[in-house]
Amino acid sequence: MKASARHDAPTPRWTRRAGVLLLAWALAAAWGSVVQTHWNLQALVDVGVNIPASDWWRVIGQDLIGFAPVYGGILAAGWLIALPVASGLARWWPSARSALLASAAGVGMVAAVRAVDAVAPMPVFIDATRDLPGLLAMASGAALAGWLYARLCAR
Repeated sequence: MKASARHDAPTPRWTRRAGVLLLAWALAAAWGSVVQTHWNLQALVDVGVNIPASDWWRVIGQDLIGFAPVYGGILAAGWLIALPVASGLARWWPSARSALLASAAGVGMVAAVRAVDAVAPMPVFIDATRDLPGLLAMASGAALAGWLYARLCAR
């Protein structure tokens, strides 16, 4: 009897990229959720509300469960347009791939949040994005996730 060599087919490239994209998206959604939670709790502290550390952690956990998926949907809508455009541009400028994808992820997030704000009945849907510092704090998480996606898919 001959020993048969087992030949496993390599994982298709698109499934690996999809998994990495899902990881990056989850990171950006969690980052944005924590930033938003911190922003809201800090606003309460600024007006004199005493919030124990245990409550901060509880609210962060609740928002990761309740808000992060909503924010993740908004983020995905922005990335649906921005990341393919950046990937296309990266074919012309491969050395700038990481920077293009990071920038696109951040810009896509900002565009999606502003689009939601335009149709939401309240002035802004996500309070942290009302002013530039909060918007940049949330966009930095999206940009970091876009950079991570680019780096992990480059291997």
